[in-house]
Amino acid sequence: MRSPVSILFTCLAFLLSAPAADRPNILLIVSDDQGYNDLGVLGNGIITPALDRLASEGTRLTNFYVAWPACTPSRAGLLTGRYPQRNGIYDMIRNEAPDYGYQYKPEEYEVSFERIGGMDLREKMIPNLLPGDYVSGIYGKWDLGTLKRYLPTSRGFDDFYGFVNTGIDFYTHERYGVPSMYRNLEKTEADKGTYCTYLFEREAIRFLENHAGSDPFFLYVPFNAPHNSSALDPKIRTSVQAPDKYKEMYPPVDPETRTVGKYKYFDRYPFGDGPVKVTTPEARQRDYRASVTCMDASIGKMLALLDEKGIADDTIVVFFSDNGGSGGADNSPLRGRKAQTWEGGIRVPCLVRWTGGGVPAGTVNDAFLSSLELVPSFAAATKSPLPGNLKLDGYNWWATLRGEEPSPRKSMFWKRRDQLAARVGDWKWTVMGAEQKGLFDLSTDIGEKKDLSETKPEKLAELKAAFDGWMAEMEAAEPRGPFRNF
Repeated sequence: MRSPVSILFTCLAFLLSAPAADRPNILLIVSDDQGYNDLGVLGNGIITPALDRLASEGTRLTNFYVAWPACTPSRAGLLTGRYPQRNGIYDMIRNEAPDYGYQYKPEEYEVSFERIGGMDLREKMIPNLLPGDYVSGIYGKWDLGTLKRYLPTSRGFDDFYGFVNTGIDFYTHERYGVPSMYRNLEKTEADKGTYCTYLFEREAIRFLENHAGSDPFFLYVPFNAPHNSSALDPKIRTSVQAPDKYKEMYPPVDPETRTVGKYKYFDRYPFGDGPVKVTTPEARQRDYRASVTCMDASIGKMLALLDEKGIADDTIVVFFSDNGGSGGADNSPLRGRKAQTWEGGIRVPCLVRWTGGGVPAGTVNDAFLSSLELVPSFAAATKSPLPGNLKLDGYNWWATLRGEEPSPRKSMFWKRRDQLAARVGDWKWTVMGAEQKGLFDLSTDIGEKKDLSETKPEKLAELKAAFDGWMAEMEAAEPRGPFRNF
């Protein structure tokens, strides 16, 4: 029989080792180009048991938006809590010559914008805003600058392993022939040949083994799955690379490739001359789904380790896609896709689990929310005082997720070159260049099928005025690079 003193010391040891309620861990997982309907729990045939588990143990958000319809600005927005037009990253940090089939020579690449562009050094990201004893790691896609001063460990993260730009070949880890994998501040090719999802899983598991249960942590795992491969070979780049074991979980496809007389990347970049072999749409969908299922298996291992360490209830887990789906994705019932300001480019799947914070399990929440809510919400959960001079564009979402209050978000705005969108309440004004535009009531028309511009001119004027007001606010904000002229 144990003595009272022994029992007392055991209890004290447990209390000292257990995380306090106001010091939750944070696991933020972001997929790349995953479609709105691409969760197994939605019944479209994709296999995602780990994400389905998150949906059953947490809350699925159906009305969740990102700040831009493609990679770089979306990531800048979620990490800063500030609109891309405010933080200075309101377009892509990438080179377009490879889209025409051109491979940069090393000397050319070193002075290209993809190499020298980066987020303004004055911007604060999530690791900068959490308490000082939080340890932070990022494993996966960075996409906010490749020079040392822009890399994660120069911007507040304690550890980094991943690639630095918008996309890579999943096995060579090259972006159109340019090696792009880094460990902290140094380029590395040590793992060349290994499927990158496995590498990001390996690093995330290592981080959790080292810190879970001992240090409060912020772990950011931005997978590049299921983004198309950034390879010059049209057969590879027209699909998503995935291990065979996951492809075999889906029905076989025949044929897997076809020959086309001329290939255009994204339907606008003429790519090479003469006939080329590309992946068929059926094989592309299979490969896309296989890459999602592989990513899901890695997520499942992280969730299992949180269970094993006894910290699942005290860990905030958030999952969403960086923008709408493309390639083999399913964005239904939304209109449009990645790179567009239709709902299919900016409304994405999102799952939130925080048992210790009162987020209800197995629920669906239709509240209007966005990735800009992450920074203020993580700050509130960790009792982190935010700098008084920091202007955020997001809101604390916990009361909304617990069903206690309606969403504080009433409006949101997007601008991608000549593509615009404004949402105010349930009304959405979408402009896709000069040809396609419209006013839609999302409460009855989530697919943006019925343009109400002519029957609701006063509502159209209201949304245009709101958009103009937002643009004026962005122009008046303290300027940030690299795109802003100042």
